[in-house]
Amino acid sequence: MRNVAGLTLRGMTGAAVEVEAEITGGMPAFAVVGLPDTAVKEARERVRAALRTVNVLLRGRVSVNLAPADLPKEGAMLDLPIAVALAEKAGRVRTERPALYIGELALDGRLRGVRGAVPAAFFARENGMELFVPPENAAEVSIVEGVRAWSVPDLQSLVMHLRGEKSLETIEKREIECAEPAADPDFSEIKGQAAAKRALEIAAAGHHNILFIGSPGSGKTMLAKALRGILPPLSDDELMEVMMLRSTAGLPFVLSRERPFRAVHHTATTAAICGGGSWLRPGEISLASRGVLFLDEFPEFQRDVIEALRQPLEDGSITVSRVSGSVTYPAKVLVVAACNPCPCGYAGDPEQKCICSAASLERYRRKLSGPILDRIDLHIPVPRLTPEELVSLGESGGETSAEVRARVTAAREIQRARWKPFGFSYNSEIPEKFLRRNASMKPEVRDFILETLKRVKLSGRGLSRVLRVARTIADLEAAPRIEVRHVAEAAGYREGEATSWMNG
Repeated sequence: MRNVAGLTLRGMTGAAVEVEAEITGGMPAFAVVGLPDTAVKEARERVRAALRTVNVLLRGRVSVNLAPADLPKEGAMLDLPIAVALAEKAGRVRTERPALYIGELALDGRLRGVRGAVPAAFFARENGMELFVPPENAAEVSIVEGVRAWSVPDLQSLVMHLRGEKSLETIEKREIECAEPAADPDFSEIKGQAAAKRALEIAAAGHHNILFIGSPGSGKTMLAKALRGILPPLSDDELMEVMMLRSTAGLPFVLSRERPFRAVHHTATTAAICGGGSWLRPGEISLASRGVLFLDEFPEFQRDVIEALRQPLEDGSITVSRVSGSVTYPAKVLVVAACNPCPCGYAGDPEQKCICSAASLERYRRKLSGPILDRIDLHIPVPRLTPEELVSLGESGGETSAEVRARVTAAREIQRARWKPFGFSYNSEIPEKFLRRNASMKPEVRDFILETLKRVKLSGRGLSRVLRVARTIADLEAAPRIEVRHVAEAAGYREGEATSWMNG
């Protein structure tokens, strides 16, 4: 590895780019080779202007090679290593140790922040390299332990540092505070909806996907937003994964153990949800990983978008493949979907008449296929509040989010201890072979399951999901074995009035 190196991103990981520079006589020219994209090609003018600030005037033919030559290079993060390589070739500086340089150059030599600072920090640490980053990226790098990094305000400061004339500011490891997760709205602010709140607790405890079905104004969005407040804070490993994803996507740096919450409009495309584009960016399902993905007006999403959720909901990851390559992003997301019972929203409403035609209702129902509904563990009806409930605005809605979070955290700890030998964390992740072997059911439970299967139309996947939910309900009670009441409650979330509208 040469002493001057940059980085190009391939998903959440970085690939080293060795920067070679050559300055020869002849007609003035500036060529960058090595499969650069448009942003890298445009670096020529930014680098040329920035080098003037350190008294490096490029004359003659300038050639910059980005190796390996068959690896596509993208983004403005290669500006800084190109400038350092040319400054060294011109005799202005001398690099003595392998180092990774990232940053976009302004014409006056200042450095602007770039995406991918967290993957760069991990790459530098794993390869024993020093790291130089813009001040805007210093906070991101500070959360990675064991990396030797400096904050570079401008090219002049970097040149003086490399010449030993001035020391740059080092980036120290930053401790991450574990503040209480925000609860907005708090569970106590939600009036009524006892069944929906119970379902949210189960979903949070076992990481089960949930579907709310109800008329407009019944509180589906409020319930979805309240879910994040009962989830425990991100662990260290989960936090690093979230920070890697945000850095890769170029999102603003926010240091918090609060779990992600992404609300997606129904006009979103498949690429926006799943990821893609020229540089294979992560989609919303990945940006919500370890947190909540809220899909309001679920049947209004394009059919191909809904069907594209099948694999990530099952596997917890998503592979984005294009002609330029393929990358795999995590998708360990808790999906909360919400929809109306019909296009107008009032099918089955006791107070307002539905005006939908049979044809429009049928088209609406067909948007949600059986395989998608099969992957959602909890189907919950959300009725409109009664006038009495609506006017009780000053009264408490029951338990606070902190109280519910305590039970959720305890149930998750039980699951983590049980499934750790198998490499899983939540009941929702358990493959069927492990589930059947370790479900710990009483004999009478098996008889009840048989009766349920005769009564309810469940697929093999549907039965497995009922058992996973039952196991979560038992964990919330700290019960060692699944009992009949646990299975009965779990089955009720698949066979009740919430999904009756799907069958006409």
